[in-house]
Amino acid sequence: MLSRMCRRNSTKIPRFLACTAALALLPLRGAIAAPPLQDALSARIPALFRFAGAQLTRAAQTLRPTQYPITTDSSGKWKTMNASGWTSGFFPGSLWLLYEQSKNPVWKARAQTWQRHLEREKTSRGTHDLGFMLFTSFGNGHRLTGDDRYRRVLLTAAGSLATRYNPVVGAIKSWESKPAEFPVIIDSLMNLELLFWASTHGGQSAWRDLAIQHARRVRRDHVRPDGSTYHVVTYHPATGAVIKKSTAQGKSDESTWSRGQAWGLYGFTVVYRETGDRSFLQTARKLADYFLANLPSDAVPSWDFRATSAREPKDSSAAAIAASGLLELARLELDASRRTRYFSAAERILSLLSSPAYLAKGTPSRALLLHGTYNKNAGDFDTGTIWGDYYFLEALLRYQKYAPVLGQRRSE
Repeated sequence: MLSRMCRRNSTKIPRFLACTAALALLPLRGAIAAPPLQDALSARIPALFRFAGAQLTRAAQTLRPTQYPITTDSSGKWKTMNASGWTSGFFPGSLWLLYEQSKNPVWKARAQTWQRHLEREKTSRGTHDLGFMLFTSFGNGHRLTGDDRYRRVLLTAAGSLATRYNPVVGAIKSWESKPAEFPVIIDSLMNLELLFWASTHGGQSAWRDLAIQHARRVRRDHVRPDGSTYHVVTYHPATGAVIKKSTAQGKSDESTWSRGQAWGLYGFTVVYRETGDRSFLQTARKLADYFLANLPSDAVPSWDFRATSAREPKDSSAAAIAASGLLELARLELDASRRTRYFSAAERILSLLSSPAYLAKGTPSRALLLHGTYNKNAGDFDTGTIWGDYYFLEALLRYQKYAPVLGQRRSE
């Protein structure tokens, strides 16, 4: 009904704009019925990258090359950690994405400056986050420059990550813990791309097998029948038996932490892309469908899908991760109706994230996006997040690349 009213008022500009604004706020539950936002979002992207350039320039001018943003403080300034932190790759990764978008060598030089101090992490065997840390930085650097030094860093990092694999469990250990515990978190799927890539760029073919087996184990034990996910599954390292299923950052053990759901959506999409195994496509679809079916009216989830009160903090980073994953899933999708649904959902999420409600433009925040949640349970929420900014930029780049084809297919 509302779309027909908009068409009837299409020659009356104020009424037409009011109608399309109302359509943009329709709930994202079930099928996506909103009209294409492609023209409006595409027109906004150059300004979004200019804003990103200004924010990242400010950060590069105020941070030391050994400081890596994580979240913003109450004044909007970046809180930082050193190179060993799991978020350390997202700042140089964002700089590489601006270089990709602009081809301005200033961004390349800045990316190289910040990633230089990350190189020593390639030999770290005490973390599973080497994909987050080094594939976002050196991985983008190699993709955009072909520099073989970056390839060698990534191969060493993949070898380090592979040492955390336990063949009895059939998975890569996420966190250090008690000797009789082997925790695996849903986030771990995001680090598999490093192993897939390395196995085809001079590394061991066994790394690909490890990545596939890990993804199978996560699918078996983390994914519920309705497509929602557990955050943490803890195994016994000697038997592979599941000890418990729990959460560290969600509302409860049986709830669905929204950023974890986004990690899973994105991660299983990558596994399908790298393997061509349609069972992983089915899993990616299940997680995507759950994510979309449970979104609120503004298309940005709260920190947990069971935290439904209007007072609960949002997580813009979960929305940004999901938008980027949905665009990749739409590009790979074999079913036309699903392709349209996932592309349109990503488009709508990006439109909301780039609106004044979530974009940090005109605020004191040094981030790109407002209203991110790192860890609600620890009191760290309603901030900018460097990973949210990174996946927002990645999603915008993917949208620029994919929209001319996927948008056209949608209208066919």
